[in-house]
Amino acid sequence: MTLPISVVDAFTAEAFRGNPAAVCVLGGGDWPADAWMQALAAEMNLSETAFVRPRPDGDHDLRWFTPAVEVDLCGHATLASAHVLGGAVRFQTRSGLLTCDEAEGGWIEMDFPALPGTPAAVDQALLRALGTSDVYTVTSTRHDLLVEVGTAADVRGLRPDMGALATLAVRGVIVTAPGDRSGIDCVSRFFAPRAGIPEDPVTGSAHCALAPFWGERLGRSVLVGEQASARGGIVRMSIDGGRVRLGGQAVTVWSGTLHAVP
Repeated sequence: MTLPISVVDAFTAEAFRGNPAAVCVLGGGDWPADAWMQALAAEMNLSETAFVRPRPDGDHDLRWFTPAVEVDLCGHATLASAHVLGGAVRFQTRSGLLTCDEAEGGWIEMDFPALPGTPAAVDQALLRALGTSDVYTVTSTRHDLLVEVGTAADVRGLRPDMGALATLAVRGVIVTAPGDRSGIDCVSRFFAPRAGIPEDPVTGSAHCALAPFWGERLGRSVLVGEQASARGGIVRMSIDGGRVRLGGQAVTVWSGTLHAVP
């Protein structure tokens, strides 16, 4: 028995940019053992490996694993999975139903839950871990802390202490500021060493929190975010009540056959 597996660069139209995710398409029937899926994710050593399983009702089940843990929500690996399956697909996940649709220009739009936050204290341990005291606000979201700093240059220049960040009792830390070029509303970076991801190249789920955060400040429901990692990526955001439509492009880097199957 073998299984198809691909690596897809998400939130980019260029190979070797954006955020790579592995996508393993399973057959029907039961899930493989969690330990096997976790071991494969560790073997792939990407920020996420997605496992897709067809359902009798025509939808697909979708689960996401980092090299260290299973996570409840992952945008770029969902985009990568939709790309592998042709663009238009409905996923049943631990975060509920996620629908993906084809859009113009090779883009895929994903319907995700919005993740608005609540104000949180500016904790000294957080400031030490980030290596800056120039923090405007801190917001606690469902999964992460969202930290607002003054400028995009501040975001780009951060050199956080990953060991210290890993001690914080959150999945990860989103650092953001207003955009610094035409057409970009906000700039961000995402650090999640506690989940086995020191810095994620482009994080769809972080934009579920960034969309309501910047939408309220800018008074707009349609936004564009740039994740300012070394690889970089662009995420379109459209707020609709308690949901966010995330738009991105994707490109397959390689596809192959997995022989070490359960």
